[in-house]
Amino acid sequence: MAAGTIRYWAAAKAAAGIAEEPYAAATLAEALDAARERHPGELVQVLKRCSFLVDEAPVGTRPHESVRLTDGGTVEVLPPFAGG
Repeated sequence: MAAGTIRYWAAAKAAAGIAEEPYAAATLAEALDAARERHPGELVQVLKRCSFLVDEAPVGTRPHESVRLTDGGTVEVLPPFAGG
């Protein structure tokens, strides 16, 4: 199990009610499941539309169960952004 930080941006930040929090998880799927448990409601819906960066690398279409997290790592939760 790794320990690091989840950072929420824009609508994800509003839905979670915080800008960041720690994670203790082996995979992105585990970290997101724990976030859903801590923040039921709107964040659960927002996460369905988000993209993710793990240690600055885009997750893309990889299954979240296959994305390993690192000690001291960072997960960026990025909802769709409007504008350009």
